[in-house]
Amino acid sequence: METMSSPFSKPPSNARITPSAFTASIPEEDLNDLRTLAKLAKLAPPTYENSQPDFRWGVTSDWLATIREKWINDFDWRKCESRINSFPQFTSEIEGLTLHFTALFSEKPDAVPIVLLHGWPGSFLEFLPMLQLFKDEFSPSTLPYHLIVPSLPGYGFSSGPPVDMDFSTEDVARVIDRLMQDLGFASGYVAQGGDIGSRVSRNLAVDFECCKAVHLNFTAIAFTPPGVSDDNLTDFEKKGLARKDAFLTRGIAYAFEHNTKTSTIGHVLASSPLALLAWCGEKFLTWVDDPLPSETILELVSLYWLTETFPRAIYPYREEKFPVTPEPSNLKYIQKPLGFSYFPNELFPVPKSWVETTGHLVFWRAHQRGGHFAALEKPAELKKDLTDFVNQVWPSLGYL
Repeated sequence: METMSSPFSKPPSNARITPSAFTASIPEEDLNDLRTLAKLAKLAPPTYENSQPDFRWGVTSDWLATIREKWINDFDWRKCESRINSFPQFTSEIEGLTLHFTALFSEKPDAVPIVLLHGWPGSFLEFLPMLQLFKDEFSPSTLPYHLIVPSLPGYGFSSGPPVDMDFSTEDVARVIDRLMQDLGFASGYVAQGGDIGSRVSRNLAVDFECCKAVHLNFTAIAFTPPGVSDDNLTDFEKKGLARKDAFLTRGIAYAFEHNTKTSTIGHVLASSPLALLAWCGEKFLTWVDDPLPSETILELVSLYWLTETFPRAIYPYREEKFPVTPEPSNLKYIQKPLGFSYFPNELFPVPKSWVETTGHLVFWRAHQRGGHFAALEKPAELKKDLTDFVNQVWPSLGYL
């Protein structure tokens, strides 16, 4: 198990804080309760909709029954916990919040700081496969980057946002920027994000001087931006837009509920692990090229259940503008260097010409495979894109 003195666990000497070492350790009583509640939860009676194997109407009874049995009888949270703790884990107190983060700190004085930001229904677990690739390739003395993976407020082992005031992704960005400065990166860092993490990254780039560049793998643009022609789109790009249109037609109902009845759906999914598994599991099956392995899905959903993440985590959806209309996107324009990785089974796989309207795009790479959970599905590809982007732009910013 990693400790504060173990490899990759020492922050730079100019850090303002000494973050507290953290060890993931869920009480056995909570694990027993999870198994009991999953066992006692009722499955829906057979219906036409829950019998369709293509998941057109959502998760099937067969899938839910099968993965529930695995959850009760075969799934080992301690194995997941051990993997979590094989990476340095920390917490820091910021603005009254306890912010959890995983980190690989480099010993190189010129290492580039990168903050990696997840979304919903993801968590810091999404980035562990990519962090493992860095650990396998580098030692602390050769790692060219500091890699910081926070649990966003409300997610996982981070505390929830305030209950007596509104809290937005702009507030999240302020907290993340404070964390990066506290860790010694006030002179500059790079942000990377998908899903909600892409919105936080965009806020960091636009509103905070210390964020010098941004790499994204998600940009939510619903309609053709003003002044952009779609006449010369390739068949590959048209297929991506068809997927985007399908999501806006048949896949976005969950977001309406998160947006308009945040409290109600929070209560519903906090009441039953099986309900949470169905609600989140659907996304891990359909927002990807190939369904994620059942073991991975159970790790992600178990973390949500055991840390009471769901009701604390969906506050960013209240910022969405519904119904979706052809009005121009309200995304903040990124003046700083912007990199983008295009994965065709993303929810909004929009063309390069569309993404260019949202920022100073200097790096673009399109992939033939991969979906919404790029760090989980294609960790090697995302790692290469990110490092290629950083190596391209960081010297031009005067740091190398």
